[in-house]
Amino acid sequence: MEQDIHSKLSAAADKCGLDIAGGQVRRSSSRFCFGVEHGDYNGMELFGVGTDRFIWLAFKPNSSGRVRIFSENFPEDGIVDFALGAAAEPGTLQDSWARFPHGVESILRREGYALATGFDAVLYGNIPGGGMSRSASLALNLILTFFEVNGTVVEDGMRIVDLAQMVETDYIGSPCGKLDQIMIYFAKAGMGTYFNPNKGTIDHIPFGGNADDFRIVSLDTGTKRPGLEKSTYKIRRDECDQMKALLNEKFGYASLAEVSTSEKFAEAAAYIQEVAPASVGRLKYLYEAQTRFADTLEAWRSGDIAKVGKNFRADGIGLRDDYVISGPELETMCDIARSVPGVLGERMLGGGDKGASGALIQADAFDDLKSTVESTYPLCHPAFSNEFAIHSCRTVDGITSAPLLAQPGKQ
Repeated sequence: MEQDIHSKLSAAADKCGLDIAGGQVRRSSSRFCFGVEHGDYNGMELFGVGTDRFIWLAFKPNSSGRVRIFSENFPEDGIVDFALGAAAEPGTLQDSWARFPHGVESILRREGYALATGFDAVLYGNIPGGGMSRSASLALNLILTFFEVNGTVVEDGMRIVDLAQMVETDYIGSPCGKLDQIMIYFAKAGMGTYFNPNKGTIDHIPFGGNADDFRIVSLDTGTKRPGLEKSTYKIRRDECDQMKALLNEKFGYASLAEVSTSEKFAEAAAYIQEVAPASVGRLKYLYEAQTRFADTLEAWRSGDIAKVGKNFRADGIGLRDDYVISGPELETMCDIARSVPGVLGERMLGGGDKGASGALIQADAFDDLKSTVESTYPLCHPAFSNEFAIHSCRTVDGITSAPLLAQPGKQ
């Protein structure tokens, strides 16, 4: 597969007149979160894995002082071309993917990084559009590329994560947390990534059983989700920020993560019911997801994938009923998956509304799940009958880099 991708990138570069011959290819992964989804902007612990749906970026430094980059996913946009120091102002590129290279250049320069060398590049991705963190993967890939061609070394991985978040929050205008960036940047094959925000630590936890016994499945609904800044995600984040302010004033809580015991939840929920009743469900989901988190971590360590799946399913029901951030196509996928023997857990993924759901399944259940989705989902949502997809995923390193492979027959 890698040879085919490299050939695709080289062919696109030749067609567009970009010089990437002899350059590098950086591959950035997608991610799959086991908890706590939507906990990152609420101060909660996080656990997830990198998954093998990727963005590949082939690049080589140039001497023009310009960034010239072409996307095989959006060929109609042509080459995105701008001089270093002349990135577009935020809000001027509307919904184009070009916001990301412009945004990365703008943020890195604002943060004091010297950018003197440009590059030619071609990118291609197969991450579903919504739920598996395509935008975070792209931002991380571009940041590392700008740094590499300019000889910039940043050893603090959390600084890279912070910069990627800044691209989305300060330039794109998306109010995201850091879950996606953390789970991609720090991902290791065969490992779960555990982030403790109180300690600021990353730990890699190997799965305690046989990884061949289960599969992680992406259930791409075929729907296209707008950016987080235009979705239910922003509404839910605003509600959580409002709750945090209310609970801080009343009880001194610095984050919603501090509502961590049954007594604290009962007290906080009663107060929120009085002052912001529409938000009680959000608090309920976050509290209950926190109570499952340690159990999920221990189940992963011990190899109890059925328990991981059970908690994953419970999180999904909470996201659907209490946090209210899912969508009809996402829940159709979940309903279908739940009916298939060997599916251990399922839920919507990511920012909500549209995009992809996910499932954790026994390895031998994939064919049944795939055939059931293929026969049922188009009947429920015929508008997306040619757009949906099912992918069996494995855990992978989040970021890798390798020389661009020469096309067959070329030196």
